[in-house]
Amino acid sequence: MTKPGFEMIIERTLNVPRTKAFAAWATSERMRQWFCPKPWFVAEADMKFRTGGHNHVVMQGPDGSQNVHRGVFLDVTPNERIIFTDAYVRAWVPSENPFITATILFADAGAGRTHYTVKVAHWSEADRSKHEAMGFYGGWGIVIDQMEELAKTL
Repeated sequence: MTKPGFEMIIERTLNVPRTKAFAAWATSERMRQWFCPKPWFVAEADMKFRTGGHNHVVMQGPDGSQNVHRGVFLDVTPNERIIFTDAYVRAWVPSENPFITATILFADAGAGRTHYTVKVAHWSEADRSKHEAMGFYGGWGIVIDQMEELAKTL
């Protein structure tokens, strides 16, 4: 259970079925198309999309700066849930700087729509505040829009 104040949540209704929203997450190639807010882009993406699998994503800004994200999938339940963390890297090696554990939930919202929930738990209030200052709500909101647009084409 997350300590109060350490979690940030976004809930949206997407105009795609949850099978398509989930499918947008399922491959490195698809994630490259939506996983960071433009004008940033995913320069590298490598993942094993399964419980216990790894993910490695390099986001690159227009000025060439990069943010590297490595972690593992703690749970991948098709069309229902994805939980990943950066507390560990490939092969369950502990991270030097753990920051988040994210839970993505996909629920049927009727009429071919998905209730999409993002819950991001942080290791401390300071980490949560830092993530908010980095633009969590705006950035993840843009990324959700981009993911939804890709999902419509699947």
